[in-house]
Amino acid sequence: MHKQSSIVIGTILIIVGILFLLAQLFPGIAPSFDMSLQWPLIIVAVGALLLLSALFGTPELAIPGSIISGIGGILYVQNLTNSWASWSYIWTLIPGFVGIGLLIAGTLGHERRKSWREGSRLIVISAVMFAIFGAFFNGLGEIGRYWPVLLIAVGLWQLLPRRSTSKN
Repeated sequence: MHKQSSIVIGTILIIVGILFLLAQLFPGIAPSFDMSLQWPLIIVAVGALLLLSALFGTPELAIPGSIISGIGGILYVQNLTNSWASWSYIWTLIPGFVGIGLLIAGTLGHERRKSWREGSRLIVISAVMFAIFGAFFNGLGEIGRYWPVLLIAVGLWQLLPRRSTSKN
């Protein structure tokens, strides 16, 4: 397990080093690599390293890997579009990133059923929160006027009788 993660990390470091060396040797390609716009990709890369480590032997690392990659992706889009105010509702995607990490960890690990159930639940909660907060803060455009309908729908869903009474 340790040898596999060392191989992955070593390979990624070599690739990144080659890219930076090429940027120094051939300055003409450096302007297309503007770090003032691309810095969130470093965060995405750290998350990707954790996801690769999860793939090669430590499934639990999929959870922090998906969180870090997801936040890096959010920051990348916000940096490119200069829409930092969207953080008022986009933070609600973070529980969904945890859910994705649980799904990946469950697929790679041994507690598949529990991880899939909890991961799916977190993804749904995240999507509902994103829709509510996005609509409330008018991040979803014209749909934002109808956010109370979404609250009513979630309330009605909560009133439905539960099909399963077992707690796991």
